[in-house]
Amino acid sequence: MQNLNKNSKPKHIVLTSHPSRFGPKPIAIHWGENEPSKRGPVIATCTNPAHRNVIGTHAGSYAVYRALAVAGGKLQSSHRADLTNTSPTEKIGPHPSWGDGEKIVSLDPFGAIVGDVFADFYERGYDIRPTIAITKAHINMPELQAAIAAGRLPVDGKIVKEGGDLVVTKAAIEPVWFLPGIAKRFGVEESLLRRTLFEQTGGMFPELVTRSDLKVFLPPIGGMTVYIFGDISAISDRSKSVAVRVHDECNGSDVFGSDICTCRPYLVHGIEVCLQMAQSGGVGIIVYFRKEGRALGEVTKFLVYNARKRQEGGDRADAYFTRTECVAGVQDMRFQELMPDVLHWLGITKIDRLVSMSDMKYNAIVNSGIEVIERVAIPEELIPPDAQVEIAAKKAAGYYTVGEVPDGEMLTEIVGRNLI
Repeated sequence: MQNLNKNSKPKHIVLTSHPSRFGPKPIAIHWGENEPSKRGPVIATCTNPAHRNVIGTHAGSYAVYRALAVAGGKLQSSHRADLTNTSPTEKIGPHPSWGDGEKIVSLDPFGAIVGDVFADFYERGYDIRPTIAITKAHINMPELQAAIAAGRLPVDGKIVKEGGDLVVTKAAIEPVWFLPGIAKRFGVEESLLRRTLFEQTGGMFPELVTRSDLKVFLPPIGGMTVYIFGDISAISDRSKSVAVRVHDECNGSDVFGSDICTCRPYLVHGIEVCLQMAQSGGVGIIVYFRKEGRALGEVTKFLVYNARKRQEGGDRADAYFTRTECVAGVQDMRFQELMPDVLHWLGITKIDRLVSMSDMKYNAIVNSGIEVIERVAIPEELIPPDAQVEIAAKKAAGYYTVGEVPDGEMLTEIVGRNLI
């Protein structure tokens, strides 16, 4: 490693971090309190270890790059972010769900406004970082330009501009896990969850088993981005209509246009539905989760591609999920149980058009207390020829709901199933 900071003195790192009987206790986090002053701040920075009151650190999987920057002398470990003028460009919340310790367990609802609600802690020297950032931008996609040319999306100058630029408010969200809430959501004991997280990360976070007093964990995983079209105030107004597409990352299709699945076509269709809703006086929301390959990862995903293509008889719908399970041991690790948290953070209580036929997503959303009026399937003409196997497999397995929204008994039977 080049440019090591030769003047810095080595620091002793304590791996077994039982709380000291006589040492200072970190500021408590009372999850589910609707007043930030009562809830307490999430302090995950390493500038002052005595202040830390959570397990893990900021930036998710990018935290390792921060460590490389420090080790390589590119970044001072004591650096404190200058948050001047970084506050949200649009106001989201607070909503009643922010004070519900069961509706939101996987993100910090106050994560975008820490500079305001925890100002007194900053004055006392605490290094508190936002875990949510909200900004405004334009996006432009060729398929949506085609929708404008075809007359499906009129240029209104406010949401859809000349040239195809789309006006959007977007929020980036880092995961913040309240471990007792996560355990309850999955129906397991907190002690089992903590030990399994510790063991399956190779002992990366010893505090999971040595610091039972720390209830919040910032996992080293990707977060999510929310794209909002239209009037944000309409999100929580039940008299207004809301369209939502919850989309899980597929780099090959979303970015590079691979035709083996329907991910980018469905994403684009979702954006079009959201834009139409926004232009009709409602609001459209795209939630993009970083869960590549059903959270199995892209290496596993490509291995499964090879296995499916090379099996006897070629790529077949009846073996679509079997080959995934053979390689990964499980068909899907996205676990949509945590997905509705972001919808509650936004203040959603009703979705008029859910652009997804995923039973797993639908089930998670309605079981969290959000009403879904209509589900929108991908139009047949948008399914690439090589993705017909995917659709056929999901329909055959019962993962793809065709027609009416399933009733309660049917939903009970299809827990754990998923589509796109």
